[in-house]
Amino acid sequence: MIEIIFQKKQDAWNMYQHLVARLASWQETNSILLNEDRNRVLIPEEFYKNEKLHVLKKSVYEFILKVKRDDWLRAILAESYFYNDSEEQDQILDIIYSVIEGNRKELAPFMEGVGEQGMIQSSINEIFNERLSFSFDSFVMFRLKAYTEQLSQWVEIAIDEYKMEQEYQVFLHTLRDFLEDRKPQMSHLYLVIDENMVFYNQQFTEMKRSDLFKTIDRKLLVNHPVYVDSGTIAPLLSIAPETIYLYTDDPHQPLVRTIINLFEERVKVSPVSAFHDEKVNFFKEDRENIQ
Repeated sequence: MIEIIFQKKQDAWNMYQHLVARLASWQETNSILLNEDRNRVLIPEEFYKNEKLHVLKKSVYEFILKVKRDDWLRAILAESYFYNDSEEQDQILDIIYSVIEGNRKELAPFMEGVGEQGMIQSSINEIFNERLSFSFDSFVMFRLKAYTEQLSQWVEIAIDEYKMEQEYQVFLHTLRDFLEDRKPQMSHLYLVIDENMVFYNQQFTEMKRSDLFKTIDRKLLVNHPVYVDSGTIAPLLSIAPETIYLYTDDPHQPLVRTIINLFEERVKVSPVSAFHDEKVNFFKEDRENIQ
C-alpha cells in the first residue's frame, strides 16, 4: 500500500470519494481504502501498473482542478483579500473560470503564466513515479508552489475586474435614473458605429459634433465627468430619443454594449450595410412623395 497523507480530514475524504468514483471498475479486487483516524488514503500497489497508473494520475489531476483549485481560490479570497461572502466569491471565481474557458479574451493576456495542465501533470508524474507515500499538503506547498502563486495573481486580476464591473453597474443605474426623468428631444435618430461614429437625425442628415455638443445637459458632465463620454453617451442621454437605430458590425464592443444596457428596448441594432439600404429607401420614398 502507498499512502497519500492529508492534514485535513475533509481533504482525505474528498480524495477518497473522488478516486473511488473514478476507479470504480477496479475496486472489487483492489480496493482503495480510507484511514479516517489518520487522514490517509491507501492505494494498493496494483494501481501503479501500466494503464491503471495512467488513470490514477489522471484522477489525481482532476481532483486538483475540480476540487482543490476552487478551495484554494476561495482561501486566497478570504485570507488575503477578506472576501468572505460566498456570493461575492462566486462572482469573482466566475470571472477566473470564464477566462480559463476562453470566454473573456480581453483578460486572457493578464492571466497568462504557468500552464495548468503541463505544470500539474508533470508534478504528479514525478511524485507517483517515485512510488513512495507522500503528504499531499507538502506536495502542494513545494511542487505546486508556482501554480498556487499563479492562482494568487489570477485572484488579484479578477478582483480588479469585479470592482470595475460593480462600478459599471452603479454607473448604469445612475444614468438610467437620469434617462427615466428625461423628456425625449427626438422621436428617433440613427447612429452608425463603424470606423467612425456618426449621428443622423430623422431625415438622415448628419448631426455635426458642434451641434451634438450643444444638446448636452451640462449636469451630466458635472456629475459624471469620468464615466460619461461627451462624444456619444452624453448626447444620447441628453436627446433621449424614443428609438435609437444603431448600426454596427461589432455589437459586442464595449460602447455598443453600454448603449444597449442604458437604453435597453429603445435600441434597435443592425449591421452597417442595413443603414445604407435604409438611407437609400428613405430618399427614394421622399422623392416619390414630392412627385
